[in-house]
Amino acid sequence: MSTRCGLRVLMTTDAVGGVWSYATSLAAALAALGAEIHLVSLGPAPRPDQRAMLRGTDVRLVETDLALEWQDPDAHDLDHARGTLLALERELRPDIVHLNSLREATFDWDAPVLAVAHSCVPSWALACNEAGMLQEPRWQRYSELIAAGLRCADAWVAPTCAFGEVIGRLHAPRRPGTLIWNGLAASTLEAARHEKETFVLAAGRMWDKAKNLSTLSKAADGLACPVLVAGAGSDSTVVTSNLHQLGELSHDELRRWMGRAAIYASPALYEPFGLSVLEAAAAGCALVLSDIPSFRELWQDAAVFVAPADAGAIRSTLNWLAADPRACATLQDAARRRAARYSLRRMAASYAELYGDLLARASSDRRSNTYAEACA
Repeated sequence: MSTRCGLRVLMTTDAVGGVWSYATSLAAALAALGAEIHLVSLGPAPRPDQRAMLRGTDVRLVETDLALEWQDPDAHDLDHARGTLLALERELRPDIVHLNSLREATFDWDAPVLAVAHSCVPSWALACNEAGMLQEPRWQRYSELIAAGLRCADAWVAPTCAFGEVIGRLHAPRRPGTLIWNGLAASTLEAARHEKETFVLAAGRMWDKAKNLSTLSKAADGLACPVLVAGAGSDSTVVTSNLHQLGELSHDELRRWMGRAAIYASPALYEPFGLSVLEAAAAGCALVLSDIPSFRELWQDAAVFVAPADAGAIRSTLNWLAADPRACATLQDAARRRAARYSLRRMAASYAELYGDLLARASSDRRSNTYAEACA
């Protein structure tokens, strides 16, 4: 795996969900290969524990006060974002602009632009049976900007084929996307095995309908072992006596809980990739996942799949694994082996190759334009 020494990348990120883990690990891996990475955060400021994930790396963090695209569907902050980010480009003079959101690809960037589709509100709304909200003018404006960003980008990436197909149907990009799976560092994938305890772990914001924790809470009633949920926020309507909220945890704290948990459950209605599932698999958890296309693509034959709306089926599956250590151990080993497929090394190599393709294409376009001008 290699990249150009001194290749300068302006990469955007946010600190709200899994994009932060993805972006910081990728940025660190590329920096270790000799690239100069400027990681620009949008939205709420990273927490101290999140900033600590960059400690010991050569990644340069730039914090802004720009709104995230889903926080600003009316695009009130769009001109501010355009001015701020294009000023950063003039200052940093990157070779590549790597956007981990979509509408910013509509800006008049000088460098080639790569946009990564981690999620979008229309796909979330359809998966969560909230399609009616998409008729509101603000979300129509949001969708127009997302589609325009995908058309303007020189290349775009999806973390699964399943989600790439959804993006294609909803937003009709002018060119096919590139599949690049998310990945974990070798130190995580090769972590020492821990003694497992018989409890179910889940992670996600309690109020996020996509995580479907209300169904997991129903399944927890009558379950022979406790269910622990890590994540910000609370919702008394989804909490039962056998479901315990751990609150918002640092990345290291969550991984420690994963190391202890025998089972990891994700009954999500919507998950374009599911980085927390990958981390749980690497930690040796048996996986009980909702039967949705992205999970099938990534974890077929390495997890048990359940209908996300069927609390009874989720309960019976969790009870079976809690009562059958041999079956649970078999699934734990299968998940750990499958997790090794999704390595940070592989992810970074794929992005480095795509950066090279974009630079070569941009160089070719410049030569063609120069020739055309000379012949005019």
